[in-house]
Amino acid sequence: MRFTQKLLIAVAALCMTASLSAQKDDVTLYFTVDEMPDLIKCLPAPPDTCSAEFTNDILRYMWGKQQRLDSARAAIALRDAVWSYDALFAEFSVPFGLTISKEGTPEIYKLLVNSLSTIDQTRRRPKAYYMRKRPFVRFNEHMLSTWEEKDLYNEGSYPSGHTQRGFACALLLSEVNPTNADTILRRGYIYGESRVIVGAHWQSDVDASRISAPIGLARLHTSQEFLKQLAKAQDEFAKLTGKAKGKTQKKK
Repeated sequence: MRFTQKLLIAVAALCMTASLSAQKDDVTLYFTVDEMPDLIKCLPAPPDTCSAEFTNDILRYMWGKQQRLDSARAAIALRDAVWSYDALFAEFSVPFGLTISKEGTPEIYKLLVNSLSTIDQTRRRPKAYYMRKRPFVRFNEHMLSTWEEKDLYNEGSYPSGHTQRGFACALLLSEVNPTNADTILRRGYIYGESRVIVGAHWQSDVDASRISAPIGLARLHTSQEFLKQLAKAQDEFAKLTGKAKGKTQKKK
């Protein structure tokens, strides 16, 4: 377990360094942050510390710590902690049914990077507004993904940026390959669970982000540029896989 964690931490550092400059250079936003929905107005406030909802958050935090004892699940949670598009797309390539990369699937890659970067903007206001303490801060304990602690310590917990990004990615890929929507969306759900397991977020942070992701995606669907890029991604997927664009297999 210790060896696995050290290895994944090293991989995480390499992934973040390699992808950071590329992400900055290649992003085109479909909307500015002011043109996107304000999540402070869309979402409820995080649970009060005296509420039943917060009691559930604590219980789920304890559940997450138990999940760390499962080496296979802990390894997934550590991979999911890497804040990198390439790492994210590597995780979703399996349920998607096609390796996602800038070189091999340029139109799908472009759709994801531009869309996720646009949606990512919306999490910043509620994080700064509520400045909710993260679980590992409140309990004064180490996260499973220890390399994240320094950057996350003074950043608000609500909502979860990783969960928003992961679930938005799942929704987008489900539009490109609707045949695999169930497995893709299941991976998106697991991606959010990973944030509870590593101790970065409360369950209510994750739940809120599973709502904020489709809120952001709904706004993207009003952009003609987004719709054009979505069509290009669907065409690319159809050509590479031989599957008809936008078609799901009929159940017998």
